[in-house]
Amino acid sequence: MSKLIYFVDDDKMILNLLEYTFSSRDNYEVKTFRTGEDFLNSLDNNPDLIVLDHSFVLAHTASKYTNGLEILHKIREKNSSVPVIALSGEHNEEIINEYIIKGATKFILKDSYFIDSLIESIDEVFSEAEG
Repeated sequence: MSKLIYFVDDDKMILNLLEYTFSSRDNYEVKTFRTGEDFLNSLDNNPDLIVLDHSFVLAHTASKYTNGLEILHKIREKNSSVPVIALSGEHNEEIINEYIIKGATKFILKDSYFIDSLIESIDEVFSEAEG
């Protein structure tokens, strides 16, 4: 049975990379979202995992969510158990700790190898859920 993964990021190139990388893997169904609102409107479809970017630079939209922490708060109001992996291009211990306190499963920095780290983390989350 395939696992539904939601990716939320305002960067279209990152979303394209994530969709390409994970759609080609067996047993993964991928949905991508560029705004918190679009994502939250689809949360009732019960994804098996959410990958959420921290920073939203959405000057071209009227988004009411300015970062992933605000969206994580909304996720936890609706679903306290879905695994959430947070991504960020900035290394800030305070932000990392805030995500973990608010219920993120993992925090990954967007560095040169973040796709490898993300693949490993997603495989780990699904292995733990099955085992």
